[in-house]
Amino acid sequence: MEMDLAHRIASHPKYLELKAKRSSFGWWLTALMMIVYYGFILLVAFNKEFLTQRLGDGVMTIGMPIGLGVILFTIVITGIYVRRANSEFDDLTEEIKKAVTK
Repeated sequence: MEMDLAHRIASHPKYLELKAKRSSFGWWLTALMMIVYYGFILLVAFNKEFLTQRLGDGVMTIGMPIGLGVILFTIVITGIYVRRANSEFDDLTEEIKKAVTK
């Protein structure tokens, strides 16, 4: 019984659609995160002079807001993924459940 259910799910067109959409979206977000994160790391490694420029007369350098931006970017793309997962991906999952348990 369990293998039959798993086979029906795996061969359902909506499951294949869900898998393709989720994978594609996940890879795009991964690529964006890698660009932002490794871009920051490359700045640290190869352009310290830029990152150590002071902002105004205080002790804050330009690297601090950029580093904070990397962290905030991570939070934002996580939120984007969660929002899409809770709407589009969950809707497709429900459709699949209804279709294969009939």
